Amino acid sequence: MTMTERDEPLTPAGRLFIQPGMTQIINCAVSVDDPIDVDAVKLEISNSILVKHPRFSSIMLKDSCGRERWRKTEVNIDDHFIIRHQPLTDDPSISDEDAVNDYLADLSVSTPLSLTKPLWEFHLLLAHNSAVLRLHHALGDGISLMSMFMSCCRRADDPNQRPTTQGVGTSSSSNNRNVWRLLKKLVMVIWYTVVYVTEFGLRSLWLKDKKTAISGGAGVELWPRKLATAKFKIDDMKMVKKAIDNATINDVLFGVISCGLSRYLDLRSPKAPKEGLKMTGVAMINLRKQSGLQDFSEFMKSKSGARWGNKFGMLLLPVYYHKGGSDPLQFVKRAKAMIDKKKLSLEGPCSYKIGDLIMSIFGPKLATLLNYRIVSNTTFTISNVIGPPEDITFGGNHISSVRVTSTALPHAITMHMVSYAGRADMQILVAKDIIPDPKVLAKCFQDALLEMKEAAQVVAKD
Repeated sequence: MTMTERDEPLTPAGRLFIQPGMTQIINCAVSVDDPIDVDAVKLEISNSILVKHPRFSSIMLKDSCGRERWRKTEVNIDDHFIIRHQPLTDDPSISDEDAVNDYLADLSVSTPLSLTKPLWEFHLLLAHNSAVLRLHHALGDGISLMSMFMSCCRRADDPNQRPTTQGVGTSSSSNNRNVWRLLKKLVMVIWYTVVYVTEFGLRSLWLKDKKTAISGGAGVELWPRKLATAKFKIDDMKMVKKAIDNATINDVLFGVISCGLSRYLDLRSPKAPKEGLKMTGVAMINLRKQSGLQDFSEFMKSKSGARWGNKFGMLLLPVYYHKGGSDPLQFVKRAKAMIDKKKLSLEGPCSYKIGDLIMSIFGPKLATLLNYRIVSNTTFTISNVIGPPEDITFGGNHISSVRVTSTALPHAITMHMVSYAGRADMQILVAKDIIPDPKVLAKCFQDALLEMKEAAQVVAKD
């Protein structure tokens, strides 16, 4: 096939996400207050930046050497819409949320995107006032795609304004000029980087978590799925954060995950797990210079540090089983101690560079095999994407919730959390033959945060 000037090669991360066993499609469920007007939605999308973006208006093909490339094409809006007029279930006792979750669970192990058109589509579920936006992960990472989504929306309190992005999710850092402290920090950076990168290598070979009631493994990505939603209030997480010096929302999240998984193992394990049992999570970290959300225009500037695409590194983040004690805040303190060490290391940038190098030198087969083994040898996947801080609308229709999940992986449990207007919904996708009751697991997480909030309130009074 003759190449044209318009063709662009896929990035190494983009190539990884199209390989068998590591294919990743992001499924974003958006619920709205009012009935969906199909023609209005199509018109809104036709006039949006989405159809003009190079990645969303290109098909993926292979050149004569077998390397994947993007080629510009004309976008036919109608080709990207699937309209369902009838309810997803005949059972009136099943809520809209549960019906849509069941639909997403089925999509996670089936229905790949067609390569004959750009790799995105809308499923409009009219009976449930919901839409499912399906996006191939080769198009971009969570930060990129969230910025794209927000560029298509408007603030509910001011229809002329786009949702707030500036300063959302950013963190401040202190500049300490003490020479000895800087030297000590440098030594710690080198040490933790060596330790964590070494573990990465071992995970891709033979090192694996001990088997538990929530363990997956090779081939589990093909098993049927169930999906449940754990719902949190951002204010509750902030209250817990304030109770622990220099804690972050991510520290609280991992404390909740550690506590919730411990509770679930107490309920479902045939015999009590060993105290301190390690369960390793795989997480992605944004490697752009600017953390947090960015205005979409920043991603399109060639010299911007916030470039479009898949710009992330992989982290191995362990949590530990502990039988419930008198102080639930201990889970957050332990999570913070672990994450603080990870922040000192260069594990994320190193995993990105090493993956890039392997993909470039040895090709996608070896890179896919190593990544697949890392996932197979760990226990869960976790992501946390910051969404709009205020209520937003699409085409004048108020959005009531935004929930995200993805294609199934060898893990028996994957968790994707998105914040929106003071709330955070975490989608818990499970292999139902291993974890048959994801709603029980979701409640374990919710109860964990509520107990931590109560403990934080006691600390605040002292």
